[in-house]
Amino acid sequence: MPLAQKRVLVVEDDVKTADIVRLYLERDGYRVSTCHDGTEGLNTARADPPDLIVLDLLMPGLSGLDLCRTLRGESSVPIIMLSALSTEQNKLTGLDLGADDYLTKPFSPRELVARVRAVLRRAPEDPLAGAKPLVSGPVSLDPGQRTVSVRGREVHLTPSEFNILAVLLREPGRVFSRSQLVEQALGFDFEGVDRTVDVHVLNLRRKMELDPNRPEHLRTVYGVGYKFGG
Repeated sequence: MPLAQKRVLVVEDDVKTADIVRLYLERDGYRVSTCHDGTEGLNTARADPPDLIVLDLLMPGLSGLDLCRTLRGESSVPIIMLSALSTEQNKLTGLDLGADDYLTKPFSPRELVARVRAVLRRAPEDPLAGAKPLVSGPVSLDPGQRTVSVRGREVHLTPSEFNILAVLLREPGRVFSRSQLVEQALGFDFEGVDRTVDVHVLNLRRKMELDPNRPEHLRTVYGVGYKFGG
């Protein structure tokens, strides 16, 4: 499906902000739905799963963090988080819960549209789709089906986690720097905080490793980056 035909769900309690985001996304050709509280957003996402969610962090009732945490237990839908909280720790908290990108308020609507485009490019319909399955030990990754299994158990990954794992699995043993992983897995136009790759790798370890503190597969090469395997 062309990017411009994708459906975006905007969950934002400020009606004016939600309307501006909707307007700019619709101008770019996306189909947009809006919700103004977390509970409504969760119900909408479950009833009619979108291709991407733009999610405000601070909302009354069910917060963006709680909504992101709940959705990540059910779905790998790409999520871009919006927040007036600009510290690196807040960004990392959002990414740690499974968000694919994080934009600080006030933001440029044009930049948000560019982020949406970039995240959707690395979601399921990407160049990996025609690649052969990648298998290394107990880990199997099928680019066409966008599935990963570890020791016979399917593991649900976000698009960013999936692409990072795919890059590492293509060349087991090769050490990739963080900048190489950003370039090859997240895209040239990705603008994340410096530790974004670290957070995604930590999340991968939690999902894949028997002991995340003593990883067998996703290994750190201190001062350089990461590799898969020995």
